[in-house]
Amino acid sequence: MQCVHRYLTFIQLPLSQRKFCQRCQQLLLPGEWGEHREHPVVGEISVAQLKRPSQLLYLLQNKKTHAQYLFADRSCRFLVDLLSTLGFTRVLCVGTPRLHELIRLKASDEKSNIKSLLLDIDFRYSQFYLEDSFCQYNMFNHHFFDGQAALEECRAFLQEDEGTGVIMVTDPPFGGLVAPLAVTFKKLIALWKKGQCQDDSDKELPIFWIFPYFFESRIRQFFPSFCMSDYQVDYENHALYKHGKTGRKQSPVRIFTNIPPHKIILPTDEGYRFCPRCQRYVAPENRHCEHCDACTSKDGRKWNHCFLCKKCVKPSWVHCSVCNHCALPEHPCEGPTGGCFVCGELGHKRTTCPNVSSSKSSANKVVRKQKQRRNKKIKLAATEGQPVNQASAPRRKKRRQQAH
Repeated sequence: MQCVHRYLTFIQLPLSQRKFCQRCQQLLLPGEWGEHREHPVVGEISVAQLKRPSQLLYLLQNKKTHAQYLFADRSCRFLVDLLSTLGFTRVLCVGTPRLHELIRLKASDEKSNIKSLLLDIDFRYSQFYLEDSFCQYNMFNHHFFDGQAALEECRAFLQEDEGTGVIMVTDPPFGGLVAPLAVTFKKLIALWKKGQCQDDSDKELPIFWIFPYFFESRIRQFFPSFCMSDYQVDYENHALYKHGKTGRKQSPVRIFTNIPPHKIILPTDEGYRFCPRCQRYVAPENRHCEHCDACTSKDGRKWNHCFLCKKCVKPSWVHCSVCNHCALPEHPCEGPTGGCFVCGELGHKRTTCPNVSSSKSSANKVVRKQKQRRNKKIKLAATEGQPVNQASAPRRKKRRQQAH
């Protein structure tokens, strides 16, 4: 509430008195100028700059704590246009501050009816938005830093109009585990479902989960209805995941969604085309395989069909007769693994190995029982305050002398 009050006071100031401290990352009121006299300060903060805080704030790029990578304008505008085409009126932006900005800009400039609510862990954004536009939020444990008030704001946003016309767009850190993210998203889905009628209990909250393509199996493990779009998402400040000479030719970041694939219209001016057999838009190099009966490429390159593996593989892979599957030519070839530890055969495990005699297994059970009884005696002696090893030490010494 203090940040909201400061923001409302700040926008009432004349342009000459609107200042921003770059070191403290804070909007300054006139009474605070003296405390930041020796700090780098930017003056004459315009309304346009206040509407684009991601360009005013410096990016947190410490990979161990915060790693902020923002959508490139190309990808961000594509997402906004796609959401408008699909007919959504509300967008829950979980960790997508630039998308939130562009939606609000479009709503003010073009009289668009799309609203958005930003959930992000970066507290600095609270200086630029009112409480109905931003909630400080940790997506890894579903924690609202402002407590019940922020949770109610999110609930009201999701359940408005009986939950219709809303979609969640999330761009989690790529180093985060899929499992805790899936748990959090399911909690947001449950929050949305509380506002649904009983007749609509089978409906799903539309979701855009933006993540690298090689997490497809993990994401579909938690959300089986999700499919992966071929659209390659770019980032403005990432060294590799962007267009240009310094970036990769193909970005590995994709959109996972539960919206039917044929509704996700990709830009044809970038080479994307519609496959009538797959009923979805695919990348330019993603060719339909007659044997798999699908457009099988995942990384934007043309994949080759392996008749021995009975599936399409990356063009750089070759079939290894020792491993009996396709892999890189320089892969460490160790042959098939996962057999019995005792005899090395593949048909069984160690516990059911026929080469282990029954007498040996029974002897092992006796030894285990002896160790358990000895451990119990040691624990009992320790709890009663008695010396643990004094009585048994002479016996062990006598046994060693007899053995020698």
